[in-house]
Amino acid sequence: MNSIIKLNNVSYSYNDNGLITPVLQDLDLIIDQGESVAILGQSGCGKSTLLNLIGGMSTPDKGEVLINNIDITELNENKTTEIRSKNLGFVYQFHHLLKDFTALDNVAMPLLIQGYSKTESMQKSVEILDSIGLSQRIDHLPAQLSGGERQRVAIARALITNPICLLADEPTGNLDAKNAIDVLDLMIKLNHNKNSALVVVTHDEKIAKKMQRVLVMEGGKLNEC
Repeated sequence: MNSIIKLNNVSYSYNDNGLITPVLQDLDLIIDQGESVAILGQSGCGKSTLLNLIGGMSTPDKGEVLINNIDITELNENKTTEIRSKNLGFVYQFHHLLKDFTALDNVAMPLLIQGYSKTESMQKSVEILDSIGLSQRIDHLPAQLSGGERQRVAIARALITNPICLLADEPTGNLDAKNAIDVLDLMIKLNHNKNSALVVVTHDEKIAKKMQRVLVMEGGKLNEC
């Protein structure tokens, strides 16, 4: 199995005016291509911090963070951004869609930023929105969509560049029970179809049980559940 994400001996602390608060301590993690992983833990234990480190939005105090065998801790900000945009997709609790743009425009945005033509970007966006049952909603603004529909658009946007790994931080936390299950099932389906990895941070054990692996964040480290 091809390991696409590796964290080796990673530690991270918050520094608040000289007050050092350890968050992650000598943490190791391997994510393989195609697998789905849930990360459980209490609020404030460092789950979101872990995703930020994997995505290169934060830098560890020590240790390695490898994406496709490239240690992003050794790269400058521009190169890290390039690696992140080509390899990772992000879904958060709040959809963060651009309110003045349609569903189609929101999904196409990452491709346009990467330099794809408008024609190709729109065509690919129509295809992925159709695949998740939103073909009739492509011209709607976020305010015209339901909460579940907005989150599905956010998932489509995250996957439009065919990332090797989708990182989801409490992606169903702002949805009702039915929409939460629908959104989770959609991510699992797309994860399987695209053979990409899926990492879901959650506090919901029902959601975690749908993943192939469940890890628990305790004492700054990850333990198999």
